[in-house]
Amino acid sequence: MAILTTTNLSQSFGAFDLFSGISVSLPKDGKVGLVGPNGIGKTTLLLILAGQMIPSAGSVQFAKGIRFGYLRQEAAEAFAGRQHTVYDEMLLVFKALRATEAELRDLEAAMSNPDLTEEAGDALLERYSHLQEQFELAGGYQYELRIRQVLTGLGFDAESWKLPLPHLSGGQKTRVLLARLLLEAPDLLILDEPTNHLDVQAIEWLEGTLKTWEGAVLIVSHDRYFLDKTVNTIWEMTRTDIQTYRGNYSAYVLQRDERWQRRYDEFASLKERLEKELDYIRRNIAGQRTQMAQGKLSRLSREVAAIHAGGLGVLSALESKGWMQVKAEYGVEMQASTVGELHEQIKALQGPTRPPEVHMHIQASHRSGNLVLRTSNLTIGYPGTPLFTADDIVLHRQECAALIGPNGTGKTTFLRTILDRLLPLAGEITLGASLEIGYFSQAHDDLNRNNTVLDELLDQENMPLSEARNYLARYLFRGDDVYKPIRLLSGGERGRLALALLARQKANFLLLDEPTNHLDIPAQETLQAALAEFQGTILMVTHDRYLVDRLATQIWELRDGRLHVYTGSYQEYLAQRSEETEAAREAAAQAKINAPQPEENGDTPRLSKNEQRKREEALAQLEQQVHELEASLQAISEALQAATQAQSFDKIQNLSLEYAAAEEELAQRMTEWEKLAHE
Repeated sequence: MAILTTTNLSQSFGAFDLFSGISVSLPKDGKVGLVGPNGIGKTTLLLILAGQMIPSAGSVQFAKGIRFGYLRQEAAEAFAGRQHTVYDEMLLVFKALRATEAELRDLEAAMSNPDLTEEAGDALLERYSHLQEQFELAGGYQYELRIRQVLTGLGFDAESWKLPLPHLSGGQKTRVLLARLLLEAPDLLILDEPTNHLDVQAIEWLEGTLKTWEGAVLIVSHDRYFLDKTVNTIWEMTRTDIQTYRGNYSAYVLQRDERWQRRYDEFASLKERLEKELDYIRRNIAGQRTQMAQGKLSRLSREVAAIHAGGLGVLSALESKGWMQVKAEYGVEMQASTVGELHEQIKALQGPTRPPEVHMHIQASHRSGNLVLRTSNLTIGYPGTPLFTADDIVLHRQECAALIGPNGTGKTTFLRTILDRLLPLAGEITLGASLEIGYFSQAHDDLNRNNTVLDELLDQENMPLSEARNYLARYLFRGDDVYKPIRLLSGGERGRLALALLARQKANFLLLDEPTNHLDIPAQETLQAALAEFQGTILMVTHDRYLVDRLATQIWELRDGRLHVYTGSYQEYLAQRSEETEAAREAAAQAKINAPQPEENGDTPRLSKNEQRKREEALAQLEQQVHELEASLQAISEALQAATQAQSFDKIQNLSLEYAAAEEELAQRMTEWEKLAHE
C-alpha cells in the first residue's frame, strides 16, 4: 500500500521549467534515497511533498490519516520565539502523555482517600485502569529514556540539554529538530541532508535508527555511505521524470550503468536496422520492387519522424496505439518524402545522452621516489597550544591515506605543516625525493575571489583562450559561466574550479582537504574515479566515508589528542577499532574490580583496619537492603497490575501506599550507600 503518490508533478518559475512529469509512489515501509545533480529540484520536490510549496501542475495524494515530519537543510527558523531548553522542547512531543501521567498520579491520590465511597471508588478504578493501559501502550514508562537516547545519539551531551534554544547555533537547531522528529515517530519522515551537522559517531547512530524505522523514509543526501546504510530504493531525478532503482546506493550505481549501456546498445541496434532498411529502399525504389520499397519508405519515414519527436520510447507507443494517435500525441511533423530526406533524418538521430557531468583526469608529471612521507615523534599545533601527537608515519608511493577525526582536532593544521606553512612543535617530517605537491584547500582560500573563472585558470597557466574554455567546459563551466566572478560562485562551483586547477598542476602527491564538500553526487563519483586512476600518492582529509572506503590504504585517526595509524582498508580499520573498543571495555571492567582502596592524602585520615572492616560491612548491608527493596518494588508493581486488572479497589489502595513507602526507603538507602562509598 502506498503512503504517498504523485501524479505528473511539475514546478516552474516564470518561463523556467525546473522539472515536470514527476510520477512516483512510496510504500508505507519504503526507505527511499532521492538523488540527482545540484539544481535539479530535489529540495523543491520535498517542499511540495511536505505541503510547503504548491506545484505548478500535478497532484500529491497521501494515505488517509498519515502523519509526516519534514527536516529542512537549515532549520534555524523552526524555533523562532521559543525560549525554553533543548530538553523542554523534547518534552513537548509527549505533552499528551505527560498529561495522562499527571492524571494517573491524581487518581492514585484520590483512590488512597479512606473516606471514598465504594461507588466513587469503582468509577475512579475504571478510569485508572483505562488510562494506565493507554499510558503503557503509548510508551509512557519509556519516554524519558527515549529522549535521553535520541539526544545523546545526535551528539548532545547532558549539559547542552539545559541550553535555551535561542543560544544554539543553526546547526544545533537543525539537530534539535531532527531529534524532535525522531521522537514524534511520524508515518513518513522526509529528510533533506540530515547528516550536514552531524559528526561520524552521530551519523552512525542515525543510520542504526533509520534501519529499524517502522515507517517510510524519504532522504535527500550527498552522503553516499549513509544512503548505502539506510535506504533500499533510489529515486534518480531528472528534469522530466524519476527513475526507480531497487537496492541501496551502490546497487543503484551498478544498475544505472547497466541501464545506460542497454540504451546505447539499443540505439546502436536501431540505427543499424534503420540503415539496412534504407539501403534496401535505395536499391529497389526504381526497380521491379518499387511498390514494396515505396511502402517501406512511408513506414520508415513515420518511424524516424516519431523518434525525432518522442525519443526511443515512442516505438512501443507506435506498436500499441498506431501512427495517427502517436502523431497527434507527440506532434510529429517532419516526415521524410524522399530517400535523401530520410537518410538525413536517420543521420540526425541523437543517441541517449547522460546528464552533464564533470570530466576529470589527474596525471602526475613524473614519478616520485618510493618513500613519500615519514614522521617521527611528531607534535602538531601552535606555540603554547599543542593539538596532537602522532604515531610514526610511513607513506609510500601510490598509497592513499585518509586522515579522519572530529572537527577542530588539527587535521588541516597537519596538512599546512606538511606544506611547510607551519613548523611542528616537536619531532620531524621528512618528505621523499622528486615530489610535486598539489594542495586542495577546504576553504578554497587559494582562489582569487576577484578573478573570473577564466582569469583564474589563465593566471595559473598561459594557454590559448579556446583551449582554456574547452578545458573549463569539462568542469561544467560553459558559455558565460567562465566570466562569473569567483566571489559569486556557489560552494559546489568553487569546488569544481579548484579541482580543475589542481588537475593542471601535474602533481604526484595530492593533499586534499575535504575535496567532496559541496559537490553533488555525480561530481563526487567523477572525482573518486579520477583519484582511483591517479598514479601518484594521496593524503586526504575527509568526512566522506564512501570515498575513504573505496580508496584508502591507510587510516589515520585523530582521537584523544593522538594520531593513530591503521594500515589497511576502511573496513579493516572499523573491525580493528571494534576490537579495541571491546578490549578497552573489558579492561575497564576488570580494573574496576581490581581497583585498590583510595590512598591516604592530606585531607582524608587513614582508616584503621577495624574501621575499614566496619565500613565494608555497612556497605555490604546497604547493598543487600537495596537489592531487597528493588525486588520488593518489582513484586508490588506486579501485584498492583494484577489488582488493577481484577478491579480490586482495596488492594490498589494498599499496594499504592506500599509502593510509595518502598520507593522512598530505596531512595534513602541509595543516598546512604553513595555517601559511604565515596568517603
